[in-house]
Amino acid sequence: MNSKKVYLIRHGQTDYNLQSIVQGSGVDSELNARGWQQAQQFFEAYKGIPFDKIYTSNLQRSVQSVQQFIDLGIPHEKYEALNEINWGTREGTRITPEEDEYYRNILQTWRDGETSICIEGGESPELVSERQKPFIEHVLLNRPEEETVLICMHGRAMRIFLSNLLRYPLRCMDQFLHQNLGLYQLEYTGSMFTVKRYCDVAHLR
Repeated sequence: MNSKKVYLIRHGQTDYNLQSIVQGSGVDSELNARGWQQAQQFFEAYKGIPFDKIYTSNLQRSVQSVQQFIDLGIPHEKYEALNEINWGTREGTRITPEEDEYYRNILQTWRDGETSICIEGGESPELVSERQKPFIEHVLLNRPEEETVLICMHGRAMRIFLSNLLRYPLRCMDQFLHQNLGLYQLEYTGSMFTVKRYCDVAHLR
């Protein structure tokens, strides 16, 4: 494969995002009104891109964010590999000051390089990375006929995904910022990915 263009976005806003409730892979929430508006704005900005394939997680907020592209007839596949990290016992709970302290500690643990440590009852960055790698190798990089693809997934999982694509150690994943319906545009030249747009939200008004 000589080249590939990847448009990578995070899903639109949900009420859980708005209320600071942890979602993860175990909470299958829908987009709220603002999330649907963001999806519409992204569609209007990028509907002219000739996408060959759309990939999403299994979670409906991911699918809903690109539904208008799917409705155009662009082929679409869902992969569990693109699901959000499993946040374990914290999923479905509102973040309190005590929870904030726990999260700060676990995130600092990961930044310190201990990325094999799982959050209580959930996954570690390394576990998420390992489920993503077969998708990258056997799907994303092994279908040369799909020259331009759109991928919609989730914040923490996207940080891990970008670390994998760009060959960064997982301890550096927090440098990849994300916002609801923010875009990373990447290009693969046959040997490596490069970033053309970094968390671009110019399409959101």
